[in-house]
Amino acid sequence: MSKDIFLTNSFGNKKEKFVPIDSKMIGMYVCGPTVYDDPHIGNARPLVVFDILFKILKSKFNNSDVNYVRNITDVDDKIITSSKEKKISISELTNKITKNFHEDCKYLFCEKPTDEPKATENINLMIEMISDLISKGFAYEKNNHVYFEVKKFNDYGKLSNKNLDELVAGSRVEFSKNKKNQADFVLWKPSKDGEPSWFSPWGKGRPGWHLECSAMSKKYLKNEFDIHGGGRDLIFPHHENEIAQSRCANDTKSFAKYWIHNGFITMSNEKMAKSQGNILKIKDFKNIISGQVLRLALINTHYRQPLDWNDELIKNCQNTLDKWYAVYTKTDKMKSIPDEILEPLFDDINTPGYITKLHELYSLAVKGDDSDKKLFNQACNFIGLLLEDKEKWNSYKKANIKISEKEILNKINDRNNARKNKEFELADKIRNELSENGILIEDKDDKTIWKYK
Repeated sequence: MSKDIFLTNSFGNKKEKFVPIDSKMIGMYVCGPTVYDDPHIGNARPLVVFDILFKILKSKFNNSDVNYVRNITDVDDKIITSSKEKKISISELTNKITKNFHEDCKYLFCEKPTDEPKATENINLMIEMISDLISKGFAYEKNNHVYFEVKKFNDYGKLSNKNLDELVAGSRVEFSKNKKNQADFVLWKPSKDGEPSWFSPWGKGRPGWHLECSAMSKKYLKNEFDIHGGGRDLIFPHHENEIAQSRCANDTKSFAKYWIHNGFITMSNEKMAKSQGNILKIKDFKNIISGQVLRLALINTHYRQPLDWNDELIKNCQNTLDKWYAVYTKTDKMKSIPDEILEPLFDDINTPGYITKLHELYSLAVKGDDSDKKLFNQACNFIGLLLEDKEKWNSYKKANIKISEKEILNKINDRNNARKNKEFELADKIRNELSENGILIEDKDDKTIWKYK
């Protein structure tokens, strides 16, 4: 019997059965990067979490019926500031960071979304939405700025489960004399000389960040859709503001049916953030370890919980994959995996539970036949693991070995001489030195063979 999918909806904060609005057009919108700097490990978590949710949805519904939209914000204050700091043009910066972002996605074995719209390609839609909000009385213009008037939307604060006063007091709301109320948020603002700008009924300027996602989600997924995702830090003000402006512009009682938010990544239990000076870029790990190690580390904890990033986590994930690669076999194009294996994933994307299943399947594969190995490999492939061949996987080990092959052979020769002379303490010391350098040795048929750990 087919298993149902359950997701924890941030709107109400409870686990609910996933029932699509239209099973022939399932829509998922996830807030993508603001391309002002290279993605860090904190950015990688939603990439991997929602990539897995995309796979789960496709396993239950026809592939062509699942639409995953992830935007690229390529106009924003952070981008303007970063381009000045780096002394390059905005287009050069956004093109470079977008390219790096795509390379990082590939490194993490994330599938491409169905659509990936850029904010700058959809400015006309944003201007239309602002005009609708003004004509309906939800927005106002002052001094070439346009603001959404939050008091006109009675449900404001329901996603974050706070009243208006609490939200304003607990957030970095931008102060402006142009606002009727300081909780009001910007839909359009004028651009300074040299900044990106577009013509509008309110003068040359650019859209507010919140509006961009409302316009692009409407274009690709219509006025109401199934799932909206992102990190917990986006609940307020970004997602709260999206709901307000979209529902008011589109005359709907809902915007997204299910709101899914992943927890923060911490380092020594402090949130990973630029202000903390503890940012780890995804690119810092390339050529050192496989992206599969990062991917496994990112799903080692349930997506809703905080994940503490540390060397021990990386080491454990590296060792797990190393063990699993012992039964690696190339599989055919993804075949249907039994629901009883995928069951943890259907239960609110429970990746730790699924990893436990993979350990069980691995044990069967070690003892079993080719069909057991294939099932294990396909189950790994489903969540983006064991996708590199064994040679590629081993190449990362070789890249990190600081000792040459000539030195390895010399040490083995020294060890063999020590054993002949019954200097067993010295022989053990040499073995340990090789092991610390990532080399395993084995005595077999009067010969000593070596291999990378």
